[in-house]
Amino acid sequence: MIRILLADDHPIVREGLRAVLETQPDFEIIGTPEQAANGDEALHLALELQPDILLLDLEMPVMDGVETIRRLRQHLRMHPSKGDLVRPRVIVFTAFDNDERIIAALEAGANGYLLKGAPREDIFNAIRVTMQGGSLLQPVIASKLLRHVGQQNTLRPPAMQHSASYETLTERELEVLALLAQGMPNKEIAAHLTISERTAKFHVSSIMGKLGATNRTEAVSLAAQRGLITLHS
Repeated sequence: MIRILLADDHPIVREGLRAVLETQPDFEIIGTPEQAANGDEALHLALELQPDILLLDLEMPVMDGVETIRRLRQHLRMHPSKGDLVRPRVIVFTAFDNDERIIAALEAGANGYLLKGAPREDIFNAIRVTMQGGSLLQPVIASKLLRHVGQQNTLRPPAMQHSASYETLTERELEVLALLAQGMPNKEIAAHLTISERTAKFHVSSIMGKLGATNRTEAVSLAAQRGLITLHS
């Protein structure tokens, strides 16, 4: 059962999402229908209820979604005994599709980014993929991320674009990174490379550490910026 916490300042959105998600037998919506209506409430409920997935809007009163993600990740890093460091996994569910908001959310630690108006099947799939340890971005969001990466590379001097980053990852880590860029969770990476899931998880953690990433999506973005992989929209 996947435990999901909804955070949006519009009651009709929370009610609609709850009704849609509750049609799935493996989803459980936690918190009351009145929760969570602002970022501060979302943060406290996420820490208290420890959901598997936090479906989070960006534009909320008291504290916006990006700051909510940032504080949640910071709290879990400082208090590992309070819960699993990788949970809750955060999927941004918002109407905002400008590049700045997308990049800010991913850098803060979001695991996925969906636009309101996405088909329900896309929402269901995003939750399940993210729960398995993958990262999922809608095509329109992935395209914006690619454009941002391209702009960053264009602004960099050639010497910086071709740094020693190639040598910081082992050959196996580069193989794992390529599969990571396809959004594969650890289980699928392990099956594809004929290694144990534990070994796959170790490689992913090592890649994130070497790249200085806080989550898988950011690791892929940083790797693309450094020329380690080529992303395709």
